[in-house]
Amino acid sequence: MISLLSLNYLGIGQFSLVFSDGSEGLFDLNAYLANRQGSLLLRLGDDEYMARAFIEAGAMAWPNGLELAPQRILEMTKLIKRAA
Repeated sequence: MISLLSLNYLGIGQFSLVFSDGSEGLFDLNAYLANRQGSLLLRLGDDEYMARAFIEAGAMAWPNGLELAPQRILEMTKLIKRAA
């Protein structure tokens, strides 16, 4: 099972991520949100709130209880480095 090990908010919805399989890349949260709706997602329209992301149990999370599954994030991440 894959998990998120580190994240760094780069601004304008872009995150630098490292996964437990050694993969690293850039995740565009704005692209993820483009075709999704929901009350927990509304706060992510604010860049300052978006930057409050943290890792909880290997998932990308925010203070409002929203968590994004690491496997789904990995599928949408533009990889810079993939584990050997």
